[in-house]
Amino acid sequence: MPFVSVRITRDGVTREQKARVISEITATLQRVLGKDPKLTHIVIEEVDTDNWGYAGMTTTEYRKTDQE
Repeated sequence: MPFVSVRITRDGVTREQKARVISEITATLQRVLGKDPKLTHIVIEEVDTDNWGYAGMTTTEYRKTDQE
């Protein structure tokens, strides 16, 4: 029973995009490892950018400096 956890920042990812990620990861596990899609679990966790740190600061703050 494969279990895959995907963490992304919560900032505009659509339901359709998440469904595609789940579909493509499942297909990859089936194609490469021969895993049964019916037994494959994919979890997408969306993390607020204030709760994701990068380069010593929150992603929210980092993106502000990156855009300047």
